[in-house]
Amino acid sequence: MAPLATNAPDYLGFGYAVLLALGGLAGAARKGSIVSLLMGVVSGAIAAHGAKRVSQDKHDVYVSLGITTLLTLVMGYRFSRRWKFMPAGLVCVLSAAMSVYYTLVSSGRVSLERTPL
Repeated sequence: MAPLATNAPDYLGFGYAVLLALGGLAGAARKGSIVSLLMGVVSGAIAAHGAKRVSQDKHDVYVSLGITTLLTLVMGYRFSRRWKFMPAGLVCVLSAAMSVYYTLVSSGRVSLERTPL
């Protein structure tokens, strides 16, 4: 099946990627955590790559769905162990929401195209 060109950027996906990268930078700045820096930037880069793929073909959600699901599970586990909402709980909730979003985009229930008001 040929890719369905949407010609519409996945703004939500790119915004999510930026938030992940900025979170890694914030963790490094506040706590001096190199692991936070690396994981935030790497997961942000993977999310941005996934958003680029979704922008080109709305059914190509595998990279995006993979990183959002992985972050939901990992950060959900971290949140359940410490019960501190920042940053694990926030990333878990955002990632779960993005997983639902990508599932809906892939199924065609949510469009990336802008609709006039």
